[in-house]
Amino acid sequence: MTIESNARPPADAQAPRRIRLGMVGGGEGAFIGAVHRMAARLDDHYELVAGALSSTPDKALRSARAIGLERAYPDFETMARAEAAREDGIEAVAIVTPNDQHAPAAEAFLNAGIHVICDKPVTTSLADALRLKALAQQQRRLFAVTHNYTGYPMVRHARRMVRERELGEIRVVQVEYPQDWLTEKLEDTGQKQAAWRSDPKRSGAGGCIGDIGTHAFNLADFVTGLDATALCAEMSSFVDGRVLDDNIHILLRYANGARGMLWASQVAPGNENALRLRVYGSRGGIEWSQEQPNQLRWSPFGEAPRTIARGTAAANADAARITRVPSGHPEGYLEGFATIYSEVAQAIRARRDGVPADPAVSFPTIDDGIKGMAFIEAALRSSSGGGRWEAL
Repeated sequence: MTIESNARPPADAQAPRRIRLGMVGGGEGAFIGAVHRMAARLDDHYELVAGALSSTPDKALRSARAIGLERAYPDFETMARAEAAREDGIEAVAIVTPNDQHAPAAEAFLNAGIHVICDKPVTTSLADALRLKALAQQQRRLFAVTHNYTGYPMVRHARRMVRERELGEIRVVQVEYPQDWLTEKLEDTGQKQAAWRSDPKRSGAGGCIGDIGTHAFNLADFVTGLDATALCAEMSSFVDGRVLDDNIHILLRYANGARGMLWASQVAPGNENALRLRVYGSRGGIEWSQEQPNQLRWSPFGEAPRTIARGTAAANADAARITRVPSGHPEGYLEGFATIYSEVAQAIRARRDGVPADPAVSFPTIDDGIKGMAFIEAALRSSSGGGRWEAL
């Protein structure tokens, strides 16, 4: 970590004006809304000023009062119109609803000239994702997708290692994301998070694959930079009566000839949030685990493996740039989200000033959301066809 990249400005320096942020979803009983609110404030780039925090108007207003939010709206359509008409209206909106509301909410705010920061998967269909990209381009607005694991320092370190060919030619990509929280039919108890994720009307056609499989696919894509060209999938629903998949096994082919395997499961007892990526090339391999996010295992071929730790001299410039605290102090989930918000903030401020953003700024965009939807739809076709290979 360099002092220059993390130091606060002098007291007499004029701090950039905070970005006025709105939120759709994230009200009572929601988990991810609070995560986004904390992440957006962590680096002091945003001020939450408006929200439509629930699809139920009374609950939306009650949820806003609970967090001291004065500009509360009964629905996102009303919010988009009203905020666009205000001189002090929001500049960006965070969309943290169940999946089925991502596309209509994003469309409303893009049409209102407001930047969008959307949870994943970006929509419930590839067609909707492509339509949103066209609209974002037409309106000249940023569209970020909160694949938060791309915001971890050692993930950035790994990506730079691959880009600088420290691993040589990439041959094998292994990524997995097992959890155990849906091992029983939790959705039948009324648990909110399980209920909407297991309902195809709200989650879309993918269950586990949309919820965590897209994270695994995006992580491999982000670190390796390889284009996945085809996949072969088996998607299973192990819990009796569950409509959507709760376990997936997928083989991947990459344009450079590399091969990959992806496993995601929400019915794997003993696993909490065990996202793990392994990448092997002609000169060495790396391994990163989300549950131990501050270390990256690096195994140069023919040499002893070593551990690279976040915040140390061994971490490269890409990792150091987004490191907040000294080595030995855990930095993880919330900070990963915060990195995405901070990178988007720099891009928004560059737009404000009419200048190009710093080339180092990096965050998942609508293009990553499109890749995720193409991945889901190809996997669904492959699995329903008995595991045939499908082009991506």
